[in-house]
Amino acid sequence: MRDVFVLGVGQSQFGKMPDRSIGSLGREAALAAITDAGIPAREIEVAYGSRLYADMITAQTVLKEVGITRIEMMSIENACAGGASAVRALWKDIAAGFYDVGIVVGVESMTTSPVAGKLIPPAKDDLEGQLGSAMPVTFALMANRLMETHGATPEDFAQVSVKSHDFGALNPKAQYRKRFTVEEVLASRPVVDPITLLQCCPNTDGAAAVILCSESYARRYTRQPIRIMASVLQSGDYFHRKADLTSFEVGARTAAKAYEMAGVDPRDIDLVEIHDAFTAEELVHYEDLQLCARGDAVGLLRSGATSLGGRVPVNPSGGLLSLGHPLSSSGVRNIGEIALHLRGEAGERQVPGAKLGLAQMLGGNATGLETGACAIHILSR
Repeated sequence: MRDVFVLGVGQSQFGKMPDRSIGSLGREAALAAITDAGIPAREIEVAYGSRLYADMITAQTVLKEVGITRIEMMSIENACAGGASAVRALWKDIAAGFYDVGIVVGVESMTTSPVAGKLIPPAKDDLEGQLGSAMPVTFALMANRLMETHGATPEDFAQVSVKSHDFGALNPKAQYRKRFTVEEVLASRPVVDPITLLQCCPNTDGAAAVILCSESYARRYTRQPIRIMASVLQSGDYFHRKADLTSFEVGARTAAKAYEMAGVDPRDIDLVEIHDAFTAEELVHYEDLQLCARGDAVGLLRSGATSLGGRVPVNPSGGLLSLGHPLSSSGVRNIGEIALHLRGEAGERQVPGAKLGLAQMLGGNATGLETGACAIHILSR
């Protein structure tokens, strides 16, 4: 297996843009990634697209807008982990030697989707979902359990949102660039106790793209290639085997495999980008990613270690809470975010001296499963 590198990254503006098409959003991100890589578009050999709410042929729909046709193209859906799953697929193609360079584009228009302005509806045969187990409910149960077992408080959950919006205020691509106080977060509209509106990610439109390549190809275009040291994708287990409501078994399992593949210790990670659709979720990921010991997530948050300037900043992009969450885009976007920091090109939100970063994305829900999928990529410079 060959080493695989991130050569180019790109992102559209994130926000509510119902007047923009999938092609338009994807084109913005793809062109940005191609320009960032400094390569001719005609050299792209393979392409993957990802979109949850799609008619068909996402990759072709987007890439025809930038003059790319007549190559192998594939579209992948894996809920919120779809974009990261597409990156994993391209990584395998290049690592195995099938291609030297390819592109992934994740794109979503939530404001024109069938769920615009609504909760994502459960499938007709999803018994738990039909009985009311929507995502906010799941994470509210998790939050209440964290208060019982970890000593978390509503103020702690609100602080996660405050931190994310502080980061988002520094990101010109973010949907929301407004800072909030703990009091303002807690005073926002209740959703499911103890979660309030400003503790939930917004509906968002947007696209992100990354270009991956082999080492020999990367050396032709850059002196600072970003290596993907680990790429791991795992599916969730049966819910009846879940032993702890304050952990995602699939998240912990995927993280352990990623650290083993990369040959690194969790303490070596300089920054992390994670799925934070709800504030309580971030605390759970701290422990599953081994950023702290079991039971210490609240202490890690309160210490400031996960804030900008801390030991391991989490979601310096603003995360899903502030940057926004166009579902299939997020797993591509957060890999690109890590790459920017490792190159020292993240602007005001730059993590100084970052050498090693982790991007995680999980998603999907079905009766009987803990969750659908989790993908983790570890990148280094």
